[in-house]
Amino acid sequence: MNKTVNTERDREATENKLIVAIGQMIEENGFEKIGINAVAAKSEVSKILIYRYFGSIDGLLTAYIRKNDFWLNFPNKFPEKEGIPAFLKSVFHKMVMQLRTNSVLRRLYRWELSSNNNIIEVVRRQREVAGNDIIANISEIMMCQPKSLAAIATIITSSITYLAMLEDNCNIYNGIRIDQETGWKQITDAIDMIIDNTFNSLK
Repeated sequence: MNKTVNTERDREATENKLIVAIGQMIEENGFEKIGINAVAAKSEVSKILIYRYFGSIDGLLTAYIRKNDFWLNFPNKFPEKEGIPAFLKSVFHKMVMQLRTNSVLRRLYRWELSSNNNIIEVVRRQREVAGNDIIANISEIMMCQPKSLAAIATIITSSITYLAMLEDNCNIYNGIRIDQETGWKQITDAIDMIIDNTFNSLK
């Protein structure tokens, strides 16, 4: 086998090992206590390789966030016009599931709300670009102005994010049991209704 291919695979395996290790550390202690020595010890990878592959601990954190953030991994393919409502319902349902089952992702959003540093700024900018691209694509397919779609998407995504974070410490909101599947079924049904009403108004 080609030596270059082996080297690339070794690097990919090492990078994945580091990303898995830092994810475990975030889940255990949050983002604030991540340090180069701790990551090297946890992953059993030398600090030299961390610097070589990611430039810094901030670079590794950014790579981890980029790999796990919901919107930065959004699919590039969109359906035809008639399939857009069902597509968006599926997207928001997946967002609910991922946030509810991924404690590290919830920690990321909490960290963003309580901090402001270069890592967060980079991720915010990348997520903003991704979000604008999604809205632009859907607006073009539906032949409508993006302004209203952007506002509706903002309301839905921020509501999902807040309620998923709240679920860790609160079991009920406006009479809805956000700690139970029945409560989230009520919420996703309402999201589906908003999407249907939005696109019905465009007909």
